[in-house]
Amino acid sequence: MVFVLFCLGLCIGSFLNVLADRLPRGEDVLWGRSHCDFCKHKLKWYELIPLFSYISQSGRSRCCRKKLSIQYPLSELATGVGFVLIFYALSNPQSALRYPAIPQVFIVHYLLFIILFSSLFVIFISDLKYEIIPMETIISGYLSAICIHLLNYTNLMDSTNYFLSGLFSGLFFFCLWFFSKGKAMGDGDIYLASLLGFLIGFPYFLIFLYGAFLTGALLGIILILGRKKSLKAHIPFGPFLIVGYGVTLLWGDTILRIWRLLW
Repeated sequence: MVFVLFCLGLCIGSFLNVLADRLPRGEDVLWGRSHCDFCKHKLKWYELIPLFSYISQSGRSRCCRKKLSIQYPLSELATGVGFVLIFYALSNPQSALRYPAIPQVFIVHYLLFIILFSSLFVIFISDLKYEIIPMETIISGYLSAICIHLLNYTNLMDSTNYFLSGLFSGLFFFCLWFFSKGKAMGDGDIYLASLLGFLIGFPYFLIFLYGAFLTGALLGIILILGRKKSLKAHIPFGPFLIVGYGVTLLWGDTILRIWRLLW
């Protein structure tokens, strides 16, 4: 099962790369043939085998011998590992992800988290590469998040919690975007923050926001000290929001316990 899920993740990861590259540029994602980024040569099937093609071609394009981006094998590998980790997380009743005991519900639950994972993965790459968050990924993320909450029989109090967390997260980023006239944040960050707040609820959305700003600030300082960026340079914030969400899923409860002990 682990091997099958890993291979499936590799294949899906290859397609997610296509989405991350084509959605921000408004290109067709279903019917357009994959081509070389440099000479536009139409790629053959054996040049599109996830991970294997990159290794067998020594990281270079077969047609023009230009060096290929390390983004492709790394993202395919990350997706394969992600598919396996989600399976293990959902199989563990103590996991931060909710656990459905009914096998049929487990399969649906897994597929919903795969859709959510894929949406956030495309956002991570496209925002990092093009500083654009495709609206299609926000919509698919929201649909999967709503279904996940419904599948877990979320009661009225929990529903209000998730709704208000998403609302406050989005409102906070809207204020940053509005008062900075779009210089501090892009409008896509508003929708992404709202989605993640809706997913995680209170008080965890405070942890993920803090984690996002902390990791963003640390990387910004490193880039400035390394003279890779200036103080006025813009850094895409979507990836940091997603990292903050991941950190909260893994260590949110531990952070809350430490916080309560300190205060």
